[in-house]
Amino acid sequence: WLSEQHVDGLRGDAVASMLYLDYSREDGGWVPNAQGGNENLEAVEFLRRGNRDVYGDDPSVMTIAEESTAWPGVSRPAHEGGLGFGFKWNMGWMHDTLEYIQRDPIHRRHHHGEISFGLHYAFSENFVLPLSHDEVVHGKGSILDRMPGDRWTKFANLRAYYGFMFAHPGKKLLFMGQDWGAAGDWSAEAGLNWEEEKDPLCQGARAAVRDLNGLYRAMPALHRGDAEAAGFEWIDGSAEAQSVYAWLRKGEDGDAPVLCVMNFSGAEHRDWRIGVPQGGRWAERFNSDFGAYGGAGRGNGTVEAEAQAAHGRTFSVSLTLPPLTTLMLTPEG
Repeated sequence: WLSEQHVDGLRGDAVASMLYLDYSREDGGWVPNAQGGNENLEAVEFLRRGNRDVYGDDPSVMTIAEESTAWPGVSRPAHEGGLGFGFKWNMGWMHDTLEYIQRDPIHRRHHHGEISFGLHYAFSENFVLPLSHDEVVHGKGSILDRMPGDRWTKFANLRAYYGFMFAHPGKKLLFMGQDWGAAGDWSAEAGLNWEEEKDPLCQGARAAVRDLNGLYRAMPALHRGDAEAAGFEWIDGSAEAQSVYAWLRKGEDGDAPVLCVMNFSGAEHRDWRIGVPQGGRWAERFNSDFGAYGGAGRGNGTVEAEAQAAHGRTFSVSLTLPPLTTLMLTPEG
């Protein structure tokens, strides 16, 4: 698949069922390994050898484990005692954030930790944030279908959620049609409804994802520190009553930091002061409420960081946070 067909990577499905002898088995329905444990030692060695061979032959490809347990070192190199996969799907992030985003915004203040819990372990593996085929089949509907409110509000939630995803540490995975807000279950027989994609709100969602991909490449702070705690810094994670989150993404020396602010409430917050690491002008690089994305066009443009302390920092900016919106700003110059 890799050398002959030039596939970019391989995904290991249900890796947990390979790792544990007692996975989904009743008591007495499995035999312990030679050491008396429940680990499938032969499967572990098989996975390590496979990953060593793949990366040894072509380090430009990737292997990804769909693994949902606390097995350590899934994405650690095999020679360091890990399984040797390049990435691990962050199933916890997917479950928690989808549970949060489908709630009515008025109730989100009571579930503030659901969307931020994944940051407690975000750097323990080389994670992928998966909104995969598994989330749009078997009666689950599409990602858009999970959003609360009327159609316009659903798309506002969707764009804000995708902005949050790109601001969050970890690689991004969207299944076909999710980039423009396809509706309904995925069907391998029917495929996508391309007529639906012509809807202006669908085109706006697609434009937002296109721009997020462009910014992800253009702003190294959004990707260089994905698996390192030094690439992330909380600014404010305690604004529960307003359902607001703010953090910095940081890259290497010389990379501009990215200020990421999410307002998942249904209310606009004006004159919202956020501490920043430096003075000068900060430019709004992404706003999921931009009119070009189907939003209401409420934004900030360029703002001046003032010498007014906030969140333990000497400088701060005052922002307008439209409802159901993700913002990204970087310092100018």
